[in-house]
Amino acid sequence: MNITLGQVVYSKAGRDEGRVFIICGIIDDKFVFVSDGDLRRVENPKKKKIKHLDSTTINIEYLSQKLNAGIKITNAEIRKYLAELKAAEAGKE
Repeated sequence: MNITLGQVVYSKAGRDEGRVFIICGIIDDKFVFVSDGDLRRVENPKKKKIKHLDSTTINIEYLSQKLNAGIKITNAEIRKYLAELKAAEAGKE
């Protein structure tokens, strides 16, 4: 699975099953840090196995650029982009 910083993923295992997250850190080829800006804030991201995530083709470029440059992202930015994503998905149905 090709994982990049700023990518939108869905949890498919654990207590957070079905929740949408953003990859905010890559530990190694098996683990990443994810955050949703709400329950899992940027200051305390969740360490998650990659095999427990469903990846999407959605990559939030603005957040990806900031993360790759080492610039801190805010919880509000994550919540904003995830809310826009949910609104777009609701509009498709």
